[in-house]
Amino acid sequence: MAVQAVQIAAVAGSPDGQSSHPATVVAIDAYTARLHTSLEAVRPLWLRLQTDGVCTAHQNYAWAEGIVARLMPQGAELLIVEVNDAVTGAPRMLVPLIRRPAFRHRVIEWLSCGVCDYSAPLLADASPWTTQSAQAAWAAVRSVLPPADRIQITGIPQSISGVANPLALLAATRDSLHTSFGLAIDGDPETVLKRLCRPSFVKAFNKDWRRLERLGDVELVEADTPALVEVIFAGLVRMRLSRFRELGRFDLLTQATVVDFYRNAALEGLSDGSVRLFGLRVGEALIAVQYLLIHQVTVHALLISIDQGAVPNVSPGLLIMGKLMSWARGRDFNYFDLSVGNQSYKEHMGALGSGLRELCHGITVRGSAVSAAIEIRNRAEVFVRSKPRLLKRLQGLMRGLRRLRGGSE
Repeated sequence: MAVQAVQIAAVAGSPDGQSSHPATVVAIDAYTARLHTSLEAVRPLWLRLQTDGVCTAHQNYAWAEGIVARLMPQGAELLIVEVNDAVTGAPRMLVPLIRRPAFRHRVIEWLSCGVCDYSAPLLADASPWTTQSAQAAWAAVRSVLPPADRIQITGIPQSISGVANPLALLAATRDSLHTSFGLAIDGDPETVLKRLCRPSFVKAFNKDWRRLERLGDVELVEADTPALVEVIFAGLVRMRLSRFRELGRFDLLTQATVVDFYRNAALEGLSDGSVRLFGLRVGEALIAVQYLLIHQVTVHALLISIDQGAVPNVSPGLLIMGKLMSWARGRDFNYFDLSVGNQSYKEHMGALGSGLRELCHGITVRGSAVSAAIEIRNRAEVFVRSKPRLLKRLQGLMRGLRRLRGGSE
């Protein structure tokens, strides 16, 4: 594509004294791209697109701010690319990325650090994107990025609130091995489960709820004060780590920085409702916790933890999710996102799956070799997970290794 103009422009300092490095502005075909290296430099535009444009809750400014403050790996650099219309100068989108050092190479990734399910730019409006316009915009983005060995952007949804995701339209993207699930919700909140979920799920939900009620008062508790956030979040971490140790699976909440990130986001979310935390109690016992992220009309169910042994023959996770679907509909939300992963309970509820895309390729020879190795590893993982006996054996081995490690400490 022909480069029409190249201009170097300084970026004004931010109110708190921060500033971007001088930003390279490159015009390619219909778009210009400007690189920023601080959140403050794009804060007004980011908040505007977040409010009036199209994005997911995972691109909420406060969420990104927490990632930058608490989760950025050592040596990582923030790269936020502002894409504008080359003729009018009007903003078209923001693309939040990072460049970080990996093993003997550098990789450009989404600004996620493991806590964003979806990689999607913030779009200025709901104007449709085509393959051609997406390619031109991405070419402008690439033209201002610093050198790297490879690009790895995963979790790309095919659309953002009904608008085609420009990243998903790129020729270089491919189908991911992962799927996201969710349910469109409408109508009367009291009958949302009966109308929208599978009959087998509704039957199991009602049966389990009656069992809980025989044991004592059952209550869905929202953490609407800092004190309740602390108590319920502590229960989430405790139950989740216990459950994942039992299953022989790794969880990000083993990392103190990640725990700190989620706790802080829940406390900050009290002010604007962008993060909600709920607990399901039977009497005084907390048996399930659900961590929600909210943007406009969508509820994202992120972290869930359960005490499976608290009440025999009951599924606390499905109960709290069912109750939260009714809660969400009662507040006029119209989509309940069950996040990424092929867990069987999602289809049991009646959720529909949507395949994700990914943009993973080498730029240098070394980067291409690393990308190929990662692809082999990912496909090996999928193969193992498709073989229940092998997966169970490996999980047992992992549990044994963790017990040995714990005993040696």
